Amino acid sequence: MSTYRALLVEKTDAGFERSVVDRKVDELPPGDVLIDVRYSSLNYKDGLSATGNPGVTRKFPHTPGIDAAGVVLESSDGRFAPGTEVIVVGYDLGMNTPGGFGQRIRVPADWIVPCPDGLSLRESMILGTAGFTAALCVDKLEAAGMTPSGGPVLVTGATGGVGSVAVMLLAHLGYEVTALTGKADQHGFLEGLGATAIIDRDAARAGADKPLLPERWGGVVDTVGGEILFNAVKSLRYGCSLAACGLVDSPQIPATVLPFILRNVNLLGVDSVELPLDAKARAWQKLAGPWKLDGLETLVEPLTLDTVSEAIDRILAGRMVGRGVVDLQA
Repeated sequence: MSTYRALLVEKTDAGFERSVVDRKVDELPPGDVLIDVRYSSLNYKDGLSATGNPGVTRKFPHTPGIDAAGVVLESSDGRFAPGTEVIVVGYDLGMNTPGGFGQRIRVPADWIVPCPDGLSLRESMILGTAGFTAALCVDKLEAAGMTPSGGPVLVTGATGGVGSVAVMLLAHLGYEVTALTGKADQHGFLEGLGATAIIDRDAARAGADKPLLPERWGGVVDTVGGEILFNAVKSLRYGCSLAACGLVDSPQIPATVLPFILRNVNLLGVDSVELPLDAKARAWQKLAGPWKLDGLETLVEPLTLDTVSEAIDRILAGRMVGRGVVDLQA
């Protein structure tokens, strides 16, 4: 097929406009591997790319989609024969390289991970960058000493992509999970994922003017940043850690050194974009094996190329719950 369908974002005098168009495969950039994209997923960063955020995308017209799972069509790299099922997340995909909201991508072989046995292409995109990042957070917290016996674990932004998978994964691993959300109508959803307690987002801001708060958390997965992040740091139990991976509330934190030097706590940064390929492959193997999650379908909002644009507006407004999974064949 010499053409394919894609969501195209174009810069106009009136701003940025989105439409589904037919594009030529020959217009894709050079790369080692041409992939027939079967599924993608919607992430907050895709919303930023689709609305012209210069920190994400500078080249237009552009096809967003930082996630893609599909089948190799053509390859100049011996690691990926035609017919191989593969996953691409991170690096420059969907930023300034045409991404997973198109039925074809062409990328360097060093961006690609084989889809592991035990995980379908669709399941990999229910997880996507968000679920993958959640797994990286939990993995880093456990490497820093977090255990189920160390106390409850807080997940902020718990109804979002990273947060919802983090709640489910932590519960699967035997942790007592407290979910933080501003969505009062989603408590049942979070309890269904495994949260044993839920706290309100506004309540989590209380005490922002204090240097320390009572010790409470055996670990934290934070997706929001800002004063909620640092309030959680101030509430960590002695020697425990917070994994930070998001900034939807704020990239700024009102910090002092006191929690670090008085309670021996750790603030851990988590990146899923430039993570070395072998580390990405190990994380996907975990998600296909001992960390394989039952009930992933409870997270899914089905999307297509024709419906993803409206969902982009909702994810930017904080009105998405769970994971938007884009079926490129629908």
